[in-house]
Amino acid sequence: MEVQWLLACHGLVTLLVVISFLCGRWPIFQGTFIERIHYFLTFGAYDYFLRFVEAVFGPKCTNAVLSVEYFCCDRPNPILQIIYLAIISVTYYFIAKSSFMYIPGYYLSGIHRYTSFLAVAVGIMVFLLTSFSDPGTVKAESVSQYLSAYPYDNIIFTEKECSTCKIPKPARSKHCSICDRCVARFDHHCGWMNNCIGERNTRYFLAFLLWHFFLCLYGTVAIGLVLAGRLKELRIVYILTVYYGIENSPLSLAPHIVQWLLGAYNTQILLMVFLAIVALLLAGFFGYHAKLCLTNTTTNETFKWQEHINWQRKLYEEKASAEALRASISGMSSEVQPVSKWRAFFRRSPLEDVEVVKNNIYDKGFYHNFREVIFPFSTRRSFSPTKLKSG
Repeated sequence: MEVQWLLACHGLVTLLVVISFLCGRWPIFQGTFIERIHYFLTFGAYDYFLRFVEAVFGPKCTNAVLSVEYFCCDRPNPILQIIYLAIISVTYYFIAKSSFMYIPGYYLSGIHRYTSFLAVAVGIMVFLLTSFSDPGTVKAESVSQYLSAYPYDNIIFTEKECSTCKIPKPARSKHCSICDRCVARFDHHCGWMNNCIGERNTRYFLAFLLWHFFLCLYGTVAIGLVLAGRLKELRIVYILTVYYGIENSPLSLAPHIVQWLLGAYNTQILLMVFLAIVALLLAGFFGYHAKLCLTNTTTNETFKWQEHINWQRKLYEEKASAEALRASISGMSSEVQPVSKWRAFFRRSPLEDVEVVKNNIYDKGFYHNFREVIFPFSTRRSFSPTKLKSG
């Protein structure tokens, strides 16, 4: 039982660290310990590491570390793409090596040997499609079409010029400092794809998340059915109840079955837990991005709206405070009826009336938002880039 508790605690800690690292900046975790763990993992720990390197090895070694950081984080590189291919290849190899010998089995037919390979191959194809597709690069010959497709809302997007590309900057676009290009309907730069996620390839990114969620779920269920089949084929429940005298109830049998599985099929158990955790993370990512798409919002715009709403709320609070101060000063100069302490205590503060509404003009309803993601403006016939006239 101690080993089982140790494994359970290890799994929970691993899940907490992974969620904090990947999802710590999500709005739902703002102000929580998950956001603080994310900050430590992404900034705090690295800052302490740099200080340690400089104190022990000197500034030259620190500059070498910063050069590696620049290559890995501030310019396009295939490191995370290679890591993804390594993870999916190694995971599939261990699943095939540890579980294919039991397929066909009691619950699974032999076809799953081939469907699993096909599912992984499709996942890699979607990954490559997302990685190497054009995210919607804004160029001089297409900027006028993007300006028409995405009008300025004069709230979080105003008319301006990209200081790097020297072309008008359409609403919802952003100049990616890593890729060094303006991207229409910019969502974020994905290191795993080594590519921006924008107007043209958001649909592929969503397909990647959804497909890999089902892929991990398929692997989890398939390994679970393999283990359930081994329990049936080896008659483990019969042996435990008849030969060892254990009561034939789920509550009594469960600890012994888990102990037997951990001893005999620990590789399969670890793979199943790993796939289940990744499936949960992918479900969260897909749900978050699907919600953004259905409300016609991007990750970049989410943070812009948050900044705008916070700024507006502070502005309204300052105005309300100023009005309250003026009212109190004018009240001191004129005779007024005294207000009881209880009435003053329950009086509604003018700050409670402050309400900042998000006015997203790009949200045109479920159908149009969904259509804009699946069939981007730049892929439609009406979107015909103006060719520069020569001479």
